[in-house]
Amino acid sequence: MNEKVLLITGASSGIGRATALKAAKEGYKLALLARRENKLNEIVQEVGEDNAISLPTDVTKLDDLGKSIHKTVERFGKIDAVFANAGKGLSKAGTEHGDPREWDELVDLNIKGLLWTAKMTMQHLRQTKGHFLITSSVAGKIYLPGSVYGASKWFASGFGHNLAREMKEWGGRCTVICPGMVDTDFFDEPKPDKLKPEDIADAVVFALSVPQRSTVREIEVMPTN
Repeated sequence: MNEKVLLITGASSGIGRATALKAAKEGYKLALLARRENKLNEIVQEVGEDNAISLPTDVTKLDDLGKSIHKTVERFGKIDAVFANAGKGLSKAGTEHGDPREWDELVDLNIKGLLWTAKMTMQHLRQTKGHFLITSSVAGKIYLPGSVYGASKWFASGFGHNLAREMKEWGGRCTVICPGMVDTDFFDEPKPDKLKPEDIADAVVFALSVPQRSTVREIEVMPTN
């Protein structure tokens, strides 16, 4: 069992899908987690059923996530890396005009979903001296007027750097990925002049590829224009 096993949340589209396809080409076995089973199945068909497993999962539900992690280990025997990529944005920006119901969903996914993913996979990563990667954002490094989304990404970045220090105690690694604007269905309108999901997938696979003696703690990827 020499192949490395990568678990990806938010794997059905955008950055998650692009990373799955890129990692498969690099020889990774994949556990693909997201809510849209049909989209996950399409990726499995593309990379081959021997190389990936489709696991419809709501990462905001601890029990649901735990079952998918158990199925991953049952299928592949281990977990070498986790890419906590699941997240959402908001339709209304700012605080005064923001929608508290949207905030509730955002906190569940961008914060709790990240925490649950780390909590439930850490024991498996300890066994492999594995790697935990997080999709944060440049919005989690700057101040934006009243941005609740940006604040959730400040949490993701801060948690990632704290987790890196915890994992270091047993030889594990953690990387925070901070993209600028990426042309995905995250936005209502196409952004053809911005980053592509494949650009972020390249960054993830690069962080995974460095020798065990080194750790890429953070990668910021910005559009050139």
